[in-house]
This record gives sequence, C-alpha cells and structure tokens, in this order.
Amino acid sequence: MTAELAPRPAHVPPERVYDFDYYNAPGSDRDVHRAWKRLHEEAPDIFWTPRYGGHWVVTRGEDLELMQMHYDRFSHRKYRIPYDPAMANEPMLPLAEDPPVSTPFRALIAPAFLPKVVARLEEHVRDVAIKAIEEFLPRGECEFVSEFASVLPIVVFLEMMGLPLDNARWLLEQTEIGIRSNSIEKRAAAHAAIKGYLTRFTDERAANPGDDIISKIVAAEIDGRPITHAEVMGVCTLLMAGGLDTVTSMLGFVAWHLARNPEQRRELIEHPELIRNAVEELIRRYGLANNVRMATHDFEYNGVQFKEGEQILIPTALYGLDERKVDDPLKVDFHREFPIPHAAFGNGVHTCPGATLARRELRIFLEEWLKRIPDFQVKPGTTPVTACGGVNTVKELHLSWRAA
Repeated sequence: MTAELAPRPAHVPPERVYDFDYYNAPGSDRDVHRAWKRLHEEAPDIFWTPRYGGHWVVTRGEDLELMQMHYDRFSHRKYRIPYDPAMANEPMLPLAEDPPVSTPFRALIAPAFLPKVVARLEEHVRDVAIKAIEEFLPRGECEFVSEFASVLPIVVFLEMMGLPLDNARWLLEQTEIGIRSNSIEKRAAAHAAIKGYLTRFTDERAANPGDDIISKIVAAEIDGRPITHAEVMGVCTLLMAGGLDTVTSMLGFVAWHLARNPEQRRELIEHPELIRNAVEELIRRYGLANNVRMATHDFEYNGVQFKEGEQILIPTALYGLDERKVDDPLKVDFHREFPIPHAAFGNGVHTCPGATLARRELRIFLEEWLKRIPDFQVKPGTTPVTACGGVNTVKELHLSWRAA
C-alpha cells in the first residue's frame, strides 16, 4: 500500500503537498509522538499526502477541534485510511455514522460508561491491577505491555461484555490488526474473525439475556424497531476495539514516561493529590487516536479546497502537542492549570463514551503501581518500541526494578 503514490489533484496546490505515511512515519518506532510533532516544524498546517490514494492531514489544534465538531462538513462515515468500500455494508456503530443516525446507538452504549457505573467497577479494576503487579513483582522485571497494560483493560472489559477470558490474547491480536494494519485485506480478515467470534455470544444472549452489555445491545430498539444483526455486530466490534486497545496503549506511554522521569514518580508518591492532574496531563502529552473525516461536499476551509468524498486525517495527539494551544507542549507538567487542553477523547458528537473508564483505570494504575514499585526504569539493554496507525501505541516496553 505504501509504494504507490497518487498523482496530485488539480485543486491541490504544490505547496500543500507533503509526503507522509502515517503508518510508517520516520522515527515512529522509537518515539511516535515526536514523529508526529515534526509535522509542526516541516509541513503546512493542512497538507495533502499522496499515500493510500491521497488524503488530507490536519496538524493544528484549532482545525482539529473544528473538524471534529462540524460533522455537517466533516463526516465520520469514511473513518479509515485506506478506505475499504465494503466497510459501508458493516459499519462500526456509532463511529461510522453521524447524527441523527448515530444518536440512538450512542444512547444505547452510553449508560454502561456513566460515572456512577464506572465507580462501581473501581474495586474490581483495583483488584485486577494488584493481582497483575504482584505476579511479576518478585522477579524485578516485566514486559509491561503483555504482562500489565493489556491485562488490566482486557480483564475488566471482557467481564463487562460478559465474555470469557480464554481468548483474550487472540482478541487483542485481531483488534491490533484491525486498528494498525495498512492492509485492507488484513483488516477485513481480522474484522470477520472478531465478528464470527462475537456471533456465538450475541445469539446466546438473545436467547438467554443477562446483565452484561451484549445482552442490552441485542435486546435494543433503534427508533422504535428491533436492532438488526448487522447493527449488533457493528456496536459490539466497536466496543471491542475501544475497550481492548486504547487503554492498553495509554498505559504503555504512561509507564514509559515515568520510567524515564524518577523525579515525577517521587512527586506523585509524595503528593497523591496530583494524580488527577497527572492523568490528564499524560493523556494530553501522549494522545492516541488518529481519526479520519470525510468532506461531505465541495467547499473551502482555511484556504484549502476540499472536494466531496476526500478523507482528512485528524491526529488528535497533535492538539495536545500544539504550542499554539499548550505552552511548552513536549514538557509534562503535573501542575498545569486544570482543565488541561487536549482532544484525546475527541470532540463533539463523537467524543469517546469510555473516557471516564479510561481515566479511572489510569488513576488506579498510578496508585497501585507506585505503591508497590516506586523506583523502576527501562530495563538496561532494551529499547521501547512504539508504533502509529489508527492508534498510537507502545508495542514493547521492558521495565526493571530492585526486587525485594
């Protein structure tokens, strides 16, 4: 997919062209956020890249926020680059639609992530975190992504869905392919595999409903009619992607940052009241989602001519890394004035409904990890591996500490 470069369309001026492959940005395997930040230094605020058939990329916070808010011009219907037309037949809902079509689907899943519901999950989240930490604590080292960052959200989310833990690793692998692969074929195969897996459980819950999210989805009515099987699959696969991957990625970046900054670890231990601000500041600094919008019609915006159907990449991390929005944006400062500006969970009607749960899991990680492993580092002789794509992530992170 990366070899073929699309010709520049007539409406795109040469000065707006910048060759950028967001699946393989230079340096993204070692520090994905600095790879993104280079766009502020080297590229136009809004540019066109010839990769994946050609698409626009937006790099500044003001434009990112506006485009996420105004779905009348910037639709969410073509939400992946490269785009697979077959996705229109099996859309992930409510992600792949705009209001009013998306509204009842958001209303369907939103109650599962209300603050009062998430608060009731806290004790269980804490128990899962403690158990995972104490399993590798005596060894004095761990591979953080596989042994903790993926374990915590997987266990919590699969139990919310009422799904067994037996296939957790396989589900995470398929989800990662679906989010990070630039191959339409591989993404489609992963989507089909997850859909096939989920069908067994959606059929079971339709016959014998429980108190889990899937049971509520299969029994739902949408605008006064029963939800269809395709819609059930769309909602469930979206929940799977969000629940298994994004928190895992954020935990990886937070642990990597603290491993390199012992003075900030000490600050959180001595002043736990800073943890709320720290969570928000780390979310800002290490934004995850690289969203996509589609121009709904021909129009001009900020001196750029958009044509109907063109895709626009919206890297939400660049909002929090934009010096026009945040002073000294590469610096992590737990004392920044609250609220801390970022777009990590999106803006407007497509704001992530799981944001409250994600923040709670990050806070619990900081509390329980620092209580047991206050001093740790990147294991000598190892190098963390990061990656971009649909979601920025830490793929590998070896940590070590002095075992008791």
